Amino acid sequence: MNRKNLYIACILSSALLSAGSAYADEHEHDRGYLSALSCKFTQGLFNTATGFIEIPKNVVNISHDQNIFVGLTWGVLRGVAHTVGRTVVGAAELITAPIPTDNYISPPYPWDRFSEDTRYFGAHLPGFWTTYGPLDDGK
Repeated sequence: MNRKNLYIACILSSALLSAGSAYADEHEHDRGYLSALSCKFTQGLFNTATGFIEIPKNVVNISHDQNIFVGLTWGVLRGVAHTVGRTVVGAAELITAPIPTDNYISPPYPWDRFSEDTRYFGAHLPGFWTTYGPLDDGK
């Protein structure tokens, strides 16, 4: 095996070995400090890097609730606003990762509960466009 293949095998093996475990009933307040820190850091990193997923998410959700014209107009505008919001909140999560706080954004990642609208700091905004997904617990 040449050096390049060995290097790639080492990188892939270390990535697989460093993956964390998932627990179905894990609550944020029950975790230790390092676990909460790494969770908040990864949320901030992924929200900063993948905030643009809010644009197609809002187009799809509003098109499903209203019609395709409203989805392509209002959905794009709302998606851009949520993209900026998710990216800024992600950067704030990265900066404040060492400080234990509640989640700033729900759902924590843009691909989680895709049919659910994004909420910041637990605020429920009124309006016909606000829908919550089937997995939403109302918090």
